[in-house]
Amino acid sequence: MDKRIFATPSGEIAYWISDPADSERPWLVFLPGLTADHRLFEKQIEYFEGKANVLVWDAPSHGQSRPFALDWTLSDLARWLKEILDAEGITVPILIGQSLGGYIAQVYMELFPGAARGFVSIDSCSLQRKYYTSWELFLLKHTKLMYLSIPWKTLIKLGSSGTATSPYGQQVMREMMLDYGKQEYCDLATHGYKALAEAVEEDFTYNIDYPVLLICGEKDGAGSAKRYNREWERCTGHKVHWIECAGHNSNCDAPDIVNDLIARFVDEVIAEDDRERRPDEY
Repeated sequence: MDKRIFATPSGEIAYWISDPADSERPWLVFLPGLTADHRLFEKQIEYFEGKANVLVWDAPSHGQSRPFALDWTLSDLARWLKEILDAEGITVPILIGQSLGGYIAQVYMELFPGAARGFVSIDSCSLQRKYYTSWELFLLKHTKLMYLSIPWKTLIKLGSSGTATSPYGQQVMREMMLDYGKQEYCDLATHGYKALAEAVEEDFTYNIDYPVLLICGEKDGAGSAKRYNREWERCTGHKVHWIECAGHNSNCDAPDIVNDLIARFVDEVIAEDDRERRPDEY
């Protein structure tokens, strides 16, 4: 993996990419969740390197993409992602987003129709307005005082144990959190929640016209993630794959299971693409 930097007027975005890329292999783009960085997907990168072309970023204001002006919207993030992919010649990747990363992927697909090959949601939810109550959106916009009221050591403990059930998953989250000071972490988290609420309230359809894989930990305790995923399945017919004993970062808690699900999904997407290109052979 080669580390690269993409410059914007608001700051620099760090990302890691397969080098050299193999034109015969699909592109997988990994998008970590709020306050997490590329380390969230280290087990996935390790597994898929050599099997697919891979790109993973530290979203603006996260990890090594700092300092970065904390005034972005999810549409801004999606547009910068598109600019990075265009710069790298990546045209129709499979987008794999955990939590906030899944929301960024949905905005990307909304803004750039036909620019993705498939979508994997890991402990994320639909952005469609019908899934959210007005009270939930209000709370998402007003979290700062709650975060600031919690002592930093307690916040680190809650942040790690509340997102992951495994020792490995908790340790990865703890390490990522410790790269921030309390104020920076609270500012980032609260801005991210506000940006999420504002994206839900956008006048977008968020209809996903691509193959979809929904993954959620059975012990995901982040907000109403489990309820949202059950409703997502009911409304769309897309099956949710529930990961036993896994929390909000299910790709860290059960990497082997999640990697296998993603690998099988990628194979299905490739096979379907082949059938569409060469229907006479099927």
